[in-house]
Amino acid sequence: MDFEEALRNQDEPGILRSRDYFNVLIKEEMDKGIKASRIILGGFSQGGAMSVFAGVTNKEKLGGIFGMSCYMLLSDRIKNYMPEEWANKKTPFFLAHGVEDNVVPFASGKISAAKLKELGLENVSFNKYEYVLGRCCSGF
Repeated sequence: MDFEEALRNQDEPGILRSRDYFNVLIKEEMDKGIKASRIILGGFSQGGAMSVFAGVTNKEKLGGIFGMSCYMLLSDRIKNYMPEEWANKKTPFFLAHGVEDNVVPFASGKISAAKLKELGLENVSFNKYEYVLGRCCSGF
């Protein structure tokens, strides 16, 4: 299955279960006294995609969200999952993508950043990197 086909066949129930699990983890930290505004979600590839989705749809004002080599899940219907009182409109979203990514196309990351801005997010940054990790850091 290629990436475009994967986007068309997203596992919406699975995405929502994962988002709910993220919300449980956030609530557990808040119950321990951590303010939501000090919690940052982030990840690489699918983890980044889930972090972005969970951040956009979260009711709590989070500290920030980052996604590396990721894309926006359920981008055609994400508005259906956004809370009425959207706490994360001004939350920083940092997206980064390698131009030579052969798993998640660079264009998917760039389009995702644009879609986040279209949704009304006010603090979205998109950063491109010329090399993939294995090539730029092979000396480490």
